[in-house]
Amino acid sequence: MYKLLIVDDEPQILEGVKRTLDWEKLGFAQIETSETYDGAIAKAVAFGPDLAIFDVCIGKERGYDAIRRLKEIRLPAAYIMMSGYEEFEYAVQAIHCGAKDYLLKPIERAKLQALVERIIVEDLNGTIEGAEPDDRDADPILGVRYDGLSKLTNRILQMVKAEYGHNLNLKTVAERFRMNGTYLGQLFLKETQMKFSEYLMAYRMFRARERIQTTDEKIATIAQSVGYANLNYFYTHFNAYFHKSPSDLRRKD
Repeated sequence: MYKLLIVDDEPQILEGVKRTLDWEKLGFAQIETSETYDGAIAKAVAFGPDLAIFDVCIGKERGYDAIRRLKEIRLPAAYIMMSGYEEFEYAVQAIHCGAKDYLLKPIERAKLQALVERIIVEDLNGTIEGAEPDDRDADPILGVRYDGLSKLTNRILQMVKAEYGHNLNLKTVAERFRMNGTYLGQLFLKETQMKFSEYLMAYRMFRARERIQTTDEKIATIAQSVGYANLNYFYTHFNAYFHKSPSDLRRKD
């Protein structure tokens, strides 16, 4: 189970971030908050959070200075910076201090959810539970139990689960693992018998079919939700994968 620290000088913001996500479901059993710079440093040292979310302005102090200070004392945590100011300089400072990302307030739930899930997989070596019971034991595309796959492959699969709706490719995955893309692709292919691009497309098709069969959403909306900005491209992949169109699948069911 993980520990979370949220730092903001506005109490209502602290409560808002606490309510934005189902933190317990994500594995965060303990949550601490602080409204001051010094209090944040003290709590971080005593509490040892796995994830810390800092507002860029904490009174007259700066959240990125607090993150730098905590990194200097080698506190092992992942950091997110948030701000109500769309200032480029703040974003630059967030990157320089080692924050995973910079989010604008009011925080969008979907963006925070995706970022936290990415941190759980990449930085905390954790996993994200799928919504479906059969996802918990075996991968729906590979048909292989997760406990029969290597830790690295499991982390890649979890990354796909968390970010299949975004611009994801082997290069970005390799950069996050600080590995050579070609080498990572070879490892993935050797263990799964699928290229990463093939697996990503298959997972997107799997999720698209699921939504077509269980919702009344427009096909264009579903296409975009599974990572396809180009609707024609989505139709081409869907027809090639299922040998029928999305509309035919919906009419049949």
